[in-house]
Amino acid sequence: MKPATFALFFGTRGFFPESLIASARREMKATVERLGYRTLLMPAAATPFGAVESAADGAKYAAWLAGQRGKVDGVILCLPNFGDETGAVAALKDAGVPILVHAYPDEADKMGFSTRRDAFCGKFSVMDVFHQYGLPYTAFQPHTADPQSKAFADNVHDFARVCRVVNGMKQFTIGVIGARTTAFKTVRFDELTLQRFGITCETLDLSSVISAVRALGDTDRRVKKKADHLRGYTDFSAMPAEPFLSLAKLGVVLDDLIARLELDALAIRCWLELEMELHIAPCVLAGELNDRHVPCACEVDVCNAVAMYALQLASDQPATCLDWNNNYGDDPDKCILFHCGPVPQSLMAGKGKVVDHPMFSKALGAGCGWGPNAGRIAPTRMTFASAKTENGRLEFYLGEGEITKDKIADDFFGCAGVARIPALQDKLQKIGYEGYRHHVSVTPGHVANAVREAFTRYLKYDLLAW
Repeated sequence: MKPATFALFFGTRGFFPESLIASARREMKATVERLGYRTLLMPAAATPFGAVESAADGAKYAAWLAGQRGKVDGVILCLPNFGDETGAVAALKDAGVPILVHAYPDEADKMGFSTRRDAFCGKFSVMDVFHQYGLPYTAFQPHTADPQSKAFADNVHDFARVCRVVNGMKQFTIGVIGARTTAFKTVRFDELTLQRFGITCETLDLSSVISAVRALGDTDRRVKKKADHLRGYTDFSAMPAEPFLSLAKLGVVLDDLIARLELDALAIRCWLELEMELHIAPCVLAGELNDRHVPCACEVDVCNAVAMYALQLASDQPATCLDWNNNYGDDPDKCILFHCGPVPQSLMAGKGKVVDHPMFSKALGAGCGWGPNAGRIAPTRMTFASAKTENGRLEFYLGEGEITKDKIADDFFGCAGVARIPALQDKLQKIGYEGYRHHVSVTPGHVANAVREAFTRYLKYDLLAW
């Protein structure tokens, strides 16, 4: 993913030392770029001292920012001194991207009139007036932060995550492959609600996908290329040649749909027709798509495809869809998260092995369900989320925990890991009472702070309070 580009804004007020602006412009540009991001600055000569103090200055900044549209992921509003809130509103009311409000700290030995910043106080004025105008913004802790501090670096990284989630989720498209099965009422969703939030569903009948698979020749170069790629992705040594070829063909068909319909995510009907007609389960293909940052949810769980997409944008790492599946002994803060085999290989503790799905072997006979990538999830800090649509609202829960090193029995089927989540029992009860599904989306790292900010400040999703 390309690094975010931030437009830098500098506020000032004439009663306060304007000499601090020039050094702030140099320092902020250098620091933000050192952290791995790109910056854009309005030319210093455009306004007195290269900062915004008045509505007229703000209008100049707004015109400059409009000229950068499409290049800017977010704005960092920097207050080297108290700043002027009217100029800030004039400059940024039509920014159209997230805004981080940052204030320089005062130094204990520089509190004279010519050196004291008072940005601590000025930050409140900017936040107050932005609130009055209904202009969304972000203000992380601590209230003031030295640009050279770890706190500032953490804030900028979190803000980049906010920008990725907000800008990525304003408008995106999910491919819905097949209808949900009758038995899985838990994954029902309201397509019109999603559309109101900019999320488009492109639906395809599973029969058309199966027909497209059958129409592909065994010697098609795209099929051969996909087969070669899959062999390098995980261990297919136990899988017979015929279902492996069908799996490769299904991979080609899904890739074609993603390209043709410009899909950002998928939710696929993964049983029983694919097993009955082609003798395959699409699990490993879902995992491989997840590794390519195209989230693919099982069991036509469109809402968890949305959650996976958000988590992936925040972490810049793959996400996966799992079941809240088992208790872990009598530890109240641990459980087993599992799915048959769609976990991306990059999130697994070792190379997986594609197996014949035992559930389908039982239901349809041996050899009808080749495709789960079995193994274990690698230990990691993780963020989890899930979503539902209800009464015209898009609702989520969100939390953090870790996948531990705890052992799971060798004969436990699929791909699983032991999750430790503080106050897990309270959370599980809340999830159940609020009508969320048995699925949960997971991504590595603790990124809930950024996801929460994006959801509540900018995207206006409803977030469950624990």
